[in-house]
Amino acid sequence: MAKAPIVSPDNSAETSTIKGKEAQNTGKGRPTPTRKEREAANLRPLVAVGKEERKAQRDRVADQRNRARIGLANGEEKFLPARDKGPQRKYVRDYIDARWSVGELMIPVMVIILISSLIPKAQAVTLYVLWAFVVVAVVDCLLVGQRIHTKLAAKYGKENVERGLRWYASMRALQLKIMRMPKSQIKRGQYPEL
Repeated sequence: MAKAPIVSPDNSAETSTIKGKEAQNTGKGRPTPTRKEREAANLRPLVAVGKEERKAQRDRVADQRNRARIGLANGEEKFLPARDKGPQRKYVRDYIDARWSVGELMIPVMVIILISSLIPKAQAVTLYVLWAFVVVAVVDCLLVGQRIHTKLAAKYGKENVERGLRWYASMRALQLKIMRMPKSQIKRGQYPEL
């Protein structure tokens, strides 16, 4: 049986025959730590111990949360969740925030319809008004989704437009402007440029 060459630190190949304790002892120069020693070295408390340490940890966590909340509200890319990241989604947010949408009136109209449905003579009319409003809001969402998709396809190419942007635009268009997250970064009428 052939002996495999052993490569020494100076990269010269030498053959070695290992018989008992005749082999050269090359090692790391210290004994291997036991499992107990390794676990003791890694041992540290998961939560802070002591009153001041707990308070400091609470303050640190509160500062991080506050920074993330403010960053999300301001639309900073690193604080946005995955569904809001990217230049195409930013364009959709800015486009929706620049226009008036029928869906923005959904909550106020629903409140008015609920109150007017308490009047017995107006119940049939309020039902028709509700359904008409829902149909108009859905049509508005479909149109804005199509408009945004065509604009993004013109810039990025039809195959490079992200999936789900129409739904993203529709959901943002159905919310009141003051309730949208990330907060609106532009004023009405200031449409973004591609």
